[in-house]
Amino acid sequence: MLIGLQNLTFEFGARVIVEDATWHIHPGERIGLIGYNGTGKSTLLKVLTQQYTPSKGTVEKSKDTTIGYLHQDLLSFDTNESILEVAMGAFEKIKQLEKEIEELGIKLTENSDDESLLMLYSDKLHDLEVAGGYNVHHKTEEVLQGLGFENKDLQRPYKEFSGGWRMRVLLAKMILQQPDVLLLDEPTNHLDLPSIEWLEKYLMHYQGSVVIVSHDKYFLNRMVNKIVELYQQQLHIYSGNYEYYETEKAVRIEMQQKAYENQQDYIRQNERLIERFRAKASKAAMAQSLIKKLDKLERIETAELERPNIKINFQVDKQPGKIIASLKNIHKNFGENIIIKNGNAEIDRGDKIALIGANGKGKSTLLRIIAGTEKFEGQREWGHNVEESFYAQHQLEALNLNNTILDEMKECGSQKTDLELRALLGCFLFSGDETDKKIRVLSGGEKARVALAKVIVSKSNFLMLDEPTNHLDMHSVELLADALNKYEGSLILVSHDRYFISKTANKIWEIVDNEIKEFKGTYTEWVAWNERMAKQKALLDKQKIDPEKQVVIEKKKEIKLQQNTHETTVLKNDLKQLQKKIKKIEETINEFAQQKETIELELAKPENYTNHVAFAALEANYKKVVDEKIQLDKSYEALFEKIMELEEKIEMR
Repeated sequence: MLIGLQNLTFEFGARVIVEDATWHIHPGERIGLIGYNGTGKSTLLKVLTQQYTPSKGTVEKSKDTTIGYLHQDLLSFDTNESILEVAMGAFEKIKQLEKEIEELGIKLTENSDDESLLMLYSDKLHDLEVAGGYNVHHKTEEVLQGLGFENKDLQRPYKEFSGGWRMRVLLAKMILQQPDVLLLDEPTNHLDLPSIEWLEKYLMHYQGSVVIVSHDKYFLNRMVNKIVELYQQQLHIYSGNYEYYETEKAVRIEMQQKAYENQQDYIRQNERLIERFRAKASKAAMAQSLIKKLDKLERIETAELERPNIKINFQVDKQPGKIIASLKNIHKNFGENIIIKNGNAEIDRGDKIALIGANGKGKSTLLRIIAGTEKFEGQREWGHNVEESFYAQHQLEALNLNNTILDEMKECGSQKTDLELRALLGCFLFSGDETDKKIRVLSGGEKARVALAKVIVSKSNFLMLDEPTNHLDMHSVELLADALNKYEGSLILVSHDRYFISKTANKIWEIVDNEIKEFKGTYTEWVAWNERMAKQKALLDKQKIDPEKQVVIEKKKEIKLQQNTHETTVLKNDLKQLQKKIKKIEETINEFAQQKETIELELAKPENYTNHVAFAALEANYKKVVDEKIQLDKSYEALFEKIMELEEKIEMR
């Protein structure tokens, strides 16, 4: 066990986060920590790192266990160092060694004959090599590039980057530290699709244990082999990925509900008996006995979900024409950075487009061009009867700060009742009295959810959505995806949530070489198509080799094969010769062993002790036999080693 919670209870003020929980993290586990927003997942990670002290129970940790914890609060960190230097902070010991070596080098220029300095310098170089110091720069660059940074960015100051890119640098540093337990709180929030895919591949081969808090179902499904759900102040453990958890939880809920219903039947039967017996004096004692029995009964909770599966219903006021929008000869650049050049595309009625790709390729820029909030060259034309609605982070500024959440929703003109609006807001994580909060007191994430809810409740027939799932939990993402599937209008969205994209999109747009490339199909089909294209390219690249060069390559392969075959034959012949030699030596050794035994018997006879001449001759002969046997034993060992080497060479061919 690396870390463990033992009968732990933790309270945050008057609110119980977890009660009497036991959970052990073992080596090699990849765990998904899940639960509705606000249940306390991030708080539980802080309990694991002992930043918070439990009111009851213990947090146990092996003495040598190291923990890396990536969380959103890290964004407050600031420095003028380059991002390469920040990430290389993972190698404090190596950096210290490099500093010491540099200082020793300066001293040696002044005292080149100082042998003690030379020895110390040599020792430090050896320590650096053992610690992998000559590879850390390359390794750091590799991790940063995997997370989306370009070579030209590596020397830029950390403070120049936005919050999302800063989080990537800190994630790189944590990965490079290679702690025994890696705690990741929403690691995909600031990553684009290529970076998420890189992180997946990396974590799949990570030697330590990983605990992931994420609302990205696709990511969890591929990454984890255990799910720990924080639900109703308890930790529920499932041995499998997220898909397994969903199936198993449904079974557990069904079993719990049946047990609850059976217990309720039992309680009702006993309550009826109590009512009947109370009326009769002769049965009063029996009634009291039944009451005590029910009082001691451990009640089973109903298996109702904490939040019901509310359906989000879209309404479309007008049906648009066949074409929603057309883009003609679109050009957009920021200084020398060209985003789109001569871009042409068309959005048709019924299209549900996912605009995907790496950060910095212009996805959000293209979405703003379509919405008309970004200046550009070229033409963007709306179709007939198109009523559009645009959701993006900057839409938060359009919220009326003096409104309550409910009042803000009423101003959308959807004609929905207060009850319907409150139900809809429940899907966006506003429940009960929270809908009466003023917009001005909401956090950035809460404002984003209100803005998204406003877009959803509008009667627009065309939606433009920029990262709509960023502030939602998995339950809400599922509800939104189902709603968009049933939506009769058209939409285009930018998202890094692959599960959400796979559930909603019927077309994929990607900006490649400054052009808009369209794939007519789902995300799953696009991934499969990309894999086929990669295989075909590899095959074509192979076929592009000059025919004469290919003949030379094949000839070299043939010669190499012949050489290997010849060498193997020679080796086998050598092996046979050695085996013959060793057999002869074994026979000779046996003969000498018999001679030695015969002489020992002669030497042991009493009459030979009195005959000094005979004894001396026997003793001399005995020494000769022993010496020759020692030499034979050495020859035998040498031959045996040669035979082992030859057998190993033959096996490797």
